[in-house]
Amino acid sequence: MVVRRQMINLFATGGYVGNSPIAPGTLGSLWGLPIAFALSRTSLAIGVVAAALLIAAAIWAADHAAKLMGKKDPGAIVIDEIAGMVVALLGLPFSAATACWGFVIFRALDIAKPFPIGWLDRRLHGGLGIVADDVAAGVIANMTLRLALIWVG
Repeated sequence: MVVRRQMINLFATGGYVGNSPIAPGTLGSLWGLPIAFALSRTSLAIGVVAAALLIAAAIWAADHAAKLMGKKDPGAIVIDEIAGMVVALLGLPFSAATACWGFVIFRALDIAKPFPIGWLDRRLHGGLGIVADDVAAGVIANMTLRLALIWVG
């Protein structure tokens, strides 16, 4: 049972970067970059399936970790930021520029929580509530970045 709790905590906190006293969400988002890079080297179908599996695992881990920590949405849980960052870059050509802009746009949306991100954050609970707003921020960041790439052509 102790090992199970430790594994849940390890995964949910992004290898314990979520325990950082400074910017745990930002540090957690950085873990999404190498995953997004790896998925950019696969087909879109494989990337979508892998992202969906990551999101499902994130919901499960966030739900269990929040219960173990005794909090609704502990800041130490960053698997939601990791999943959101992966979604933000999913299907886009991976480069230093897209990674940087995707990161900045995703973090801005995740922090500001405009509609529907904030609405999801307030309405959903448990692991789904912890992860859904970050995935929504990732989707909006992805669409914003796509439009920007079209615009700069």
